[in-house]
Amino acid sequence: MRESDRAQAAGRAATRDLFEKVRLRYFQIPPAVRRVLYAVTLVAAMGVGAALGWDLIKTFPIVLVLLAFVALTMRYPRAAATALVVVGWGALALWAFSGLFPPGAGTVHLMVGLGLAVAAAAHLIRWVTPWVSTLISLAPAGVLAAALSPVSDGTATWAAYAVAAAVLVHRFVLARRARAASVAAEEQKVRVRAREGRPESPPDKTGAPPQISVEEALGELESMIGLAPVKEQVRSIAASIEASRLRAEAGYTTERPTRHFVFVGPPGTGKTSVARALAKIFYAFGLLETPYVVEAQRADLVGEFLGATAIKTNELVDRALGGVLFIDEAYALMNSSDGQPDRFGAEAVQTLLKRAEDDRDRLIIILAGYEQEMGTFLSSNPGLASRFATRVRFPGYSPAELVDVTELLQRRRGDQMGSETRRVLLGLFDDVHRRGLVDELGNARFARSLVEAAAQARDVRVVGAGGTPTTQDLVTTTTPDVTKAFEELTARFRGYVATPTLEEALADLDQMAGLAPVKRQVHAIAAQLQVARMRQERGLPTPQQMRHFVFAGPPGTGKTTVARVLGRIFAALGLLARPDVVEAHRADLVGQHLGATAIKTNELVDRALGGVLFIDEAYSLVNPGYQGGDAFGAEAVQTLLKRAEDDRDRLVIVLAGYEREMDSFLATNPGLASRFSQRVAFPSYSPQELSRIAVLLAEKSGDTFDDEALRRLDEVFTWVCDDRLIDGLGNGRFARSLFERAAMRRDVRLAAHAQRGGSASSADLTTITSEDVRTAVDELSGR
Repeated sequence: MRESDRAQAAGRAATRDLFEKVRLRYFQIPPAVRRVLYAVTLVAAMGVGAALGWDLIKTFPIVLVLLAFVALTMRYPRAAATALVVVGWGALALWAFSGLFPPGAGTVHLMVGLGLAVAAAAHLIRWVTPWVSTLISLAPAGVLAAALSPVSDGTATWAAYAVAAAVLVHRFVLARRARAASVAAEEQKVRVRAREGRPESPPDKTGAPPQISVEEALGELESMIGLAPVKEQVRSIAASIEASRLRAEAGYTTERPTRHFVFVGPPGTGKTSVARALAKIFYAFGLLETPYVVEAQRADLVGEFLGATAIKTNELVDRALGGVLFIDEAYALMNSSDGQPDRFGAEAVQTLLKRAEDDRDRLIIILAGYEQEMGTFLSSNPGLASRFATRVRFPGYSPAELVDVTELLQRRRGDQMGSETRRVLLGLFDDVHRRGLVDELGNARFARSLVEAAAQARDVRVVGAGGTPTTQDLVTTTTPDVTKAFEELTARFRGYVATPTLEEALADLDQMAGLAPVKRQVHAIAAQLQVARMRQERGLPTPQQMRHFVFAGPPGTGKTTVARVLGRIFAALGLLARPDVVEAHRADLVGQHLGATAIKTNELVDRALGGVLFIDEAYSLVNPGYQGGDAFGAEAVQTLLKRAEDDRDRLVIVLAGYEREMDSFLATNPGLASRFSQRVAFPSYSPQELSRIAVLLAEKSGDTFDDEALRRLDEVFTWVCDDRLIDGLGNGRFARSLFERAAMRRDVRLAAHAQRGGSASSADLTTITSEDVRTAVDELSGR
């Protein structure tokens, strides 16, 4: 394409876009306001005409016609363009043929009327532009009539009609081709895909549908892996249909069976496969004309401008008539942003609701998506909730079911794996299930990706080994292949490392020095969570468990460390995806201006999702020292409370700080006290516990205190505790500082000894003496 052609095409596209933007603005004006504007324009035009001395009797109809043309252009732009062509043709024909035909001949009126006839026919031919069809039909007709006018006005007139008819026939043929091309392109985009395994080709709907019995349709459903509650519900629907048929045969009145459904559940749980099975069941009962499913998403219903959406949605429904229309992620039809309603999505929903009612005897519509989003979507329009009243919930797959899905997909590929690999795979699936990552990974879709990645790893291994592989080598997936593929697919999850068991997490807690009341309380929390999980596994009523905590106590008493243990406990019980702890302070939540705080807080919570969010000195979020109140901190608290409730199944939040300040902070907002009702009180360390902390720190560093140094430690810690200085010094932090400073003084002492020519044994290099401790205390106290 030449540059000039590209420029012309770009110019036309820009003009169309500008016109559609003007139309969109026009239709955003309420109809009553539009009518008032037309009336005001008419009055203003008449006023201008009177001021300029125009003939008002002629001005009024001219302005009225122009306003009518504007309204026609806004609502039906193609019809307006055709009207211009017809008016132009009428004026030209009346002027030209009045001179070419005999005076008073009726053929002149026939030539003028040709424009109306051609325009009407052009608008009956869809898929080609009607005003273009009108123009290219009238142009050759007019030229031929003018050429034949010397022969006979009648011959010229009928020849013009014949030429116009021929051009219209040609345009009709072009329209058929355009229609066929559009349908082919649309079927490529909205196709019937296989839910598991390799994609299937779209069924040929032009031939007779296959014969399917009810038993075969139900058998296909039963052959699916897992989905026990879904199968039970579909069996109930089939039984209800059969019962209605028997009542009808007995002469009793029956209600029409359910025709439209909502499928809710996480991704990769077989919603599309069950939709196909449901289509076959209704077809087998004679309630549908075909067993075919047409799949669609928002892009297949929503047009590029108002008015086009209804056309596009109706065309999609027309293609699905006689079968099932499956709309995935249906909640995307209500995509409101920035507080603005989604006019295009709303138009699609309204059109869909009308067709769902008008064609309920020839169509089943299934809306599918995540449960929470679908609940919001259905509540946005009363018509949705009433017409789509039957909800089918799809559960996530269990680890054993995922292994079965994996083996099924492998058999379809002609692959296999050994019993040992199967056992390892079950353990891997159990791990992601315990972390709550199965739904996020995609259930059966994750299994399919795993099969493909493991096969690729096997092929690389076999080819890299050299030699001639056996047939068994080419089709067998080993444990290293599966493990490598699994690690690659889960690498995108931050912190995906081995989760400790509950016993390991509690053992780490018990090894901490002191904190006896804290340990008892955390053990009790772990027991509650463990029993709740057992009750849930057995289908017993399970009270909602606490997920958010307040850690109150002086500094340096192990609050952050215990938060890490708590994260490991929740992860070990499968209540969190990972044991990670994200630590934060006020500066990590509060922005520099109103509005930025909510964004910053939400981003922080998003980073912590799946783990623990630990907010130290949380009381600083409400700073009473600000004149007029702390609006920034209040915004952070409100955002945090909302996310604490919305994401309670994916997040644990711990608010930590001094006890008195935390009491004041929790009293500032009733939502804080109700959502953070579980309080863990951290006591100050005793002298013996502080000595134990110092010894543990030394052991981790490969150091020891001699006996005299230990006695010195006890004296120092007893002194600071008796004088109630320990909280100000930081409890465990003071013990760490004292050890680190004493170790440094030991190193300085030994280095000076070496400079004087002395030597040091291994014991000397790792032993902290009483003098080292005394010097460290003097330095820390500023002496």
